[in-house]
Amino acid sequence: MIAGIGTDVIEIERIRNLMSEKFIKRILHPEEIELLKDMSHDDRRVSFTAGRFAVKEAYSKAYGTGIGSKFRFNEICCLNDEKGKPYIDDDHYKVHVTIAHSASVATAFVVLEQL
Repeated sequence: MIAGIGTDVIEIERIRNLMSEKFIKRILHPEEIELLKDMSHDDRRVSFTAGRFAVKEAYSKAYGTGIGSKFRFNEICCLNDEKGKPYIDDDHYKVHVTIAHSASVATAFVVLEQL
């Protein structure tokens, strides 16, 4: 049974203008920061961060709380499985995640399914 859905769209240029060490630590989970460190191309680093920003917004919307009420950005960790599919581990729900990018936007969609 579906418990919640959420979606978000973010302009990549907005994230590019915010990129700093302080911003990255506020948005990304430590495991995501490790992935970011391995990315040498600036455009890839920005699109990765924008996608993670969008997925965390979508996840919090699926919960019905928004960022700050139940979670902080850097408390949510979205990684990729061996095939590249994004996932979020959650003790209460099975979380279905998709992230997409274009040249100008990143978008994410999250479905929470009861265990």
